[in-house]
Amino acid sequence: KEDGNEDKLAPKIEAIKDCTILYVAAIGGSGAARVVANNIHPMKVTQPEAIDDLCVKLEDVLKGSPPPWLRKVLAKDQERNFDLED
Repeated sequence: KEDGNEDKLAPKIEAIKDCTILYVAAIGGSGAARVVANNIHPMKVTQPEAIDDLCVKLEDVLKGSPPPWLRKVLAKDQERNFDLED
């Protein structure tokens, strides 16, 4: 269901089109759907956190056992990097 703010999303999605993960404090259903449709995974945080802290948490996840969606993204990124090296 659209909430009337979809036109505001287009330039924002364009600005983050190279991102894989988007940390958000709040995101509506239609906004989340459009972000996911652009292969960006929204990660909701319960309270604002410094980006440095979020990066440390992400590094810890990457060192351990990332969730399936993140493993898939990492595998796809490795394929892309491999292709660029050829």
